[in-house]
Amino acid sequence: MNQNYNTNYTMSEIEELLAKVKRYVRAEQFIVSLNANRIENQRFIDEYRLTKEHQKDILLGIDVVDFCYSVQNRKPRYRHETLYVFCPQKTLYNVLGEEEEVDIYIKFNIRENANSNNVITISLHKPNKPITYLFR
Repeated sequence: MNQNYNTNYTMSEIEELLAKVKRYVRAEQFIVSLNANRIENQRFIDEYRLTKEHQKDILLGIDVVDFCYSVQNRKPRYRHETLYVFCPQKTLYNVLGEEEEVDIYIKFNIRENANSNNVITISLHKPNKPITYLFR
């Protein structure tokens, strides 16, 4: 495992994190990044025809045992942010309508400030490398 990955968490800490994330997601305070650097997210959303409601359901369905690790954001402007990585397995339907069991690599951070609170989903796609879970 990469030495920059932080796995120093208890299940209760991740439960608290997920409770906060799900509260923001239920309140529609989340986005999935679809900028030019996030083409993989758009391809995944297109491949499985994921509406905003589907994306919301995926985020709400994350469980503690889906947690992998956290890492500090490497972008200079966002170095203070912690990125959390989860990899749930979900049943999705591809563009042909065929059912698939899909591992979904999800990386997000939480931005909380005086003006707003948001869950920023940076990655929402199939994993590009083997996944190690902390609590499995």
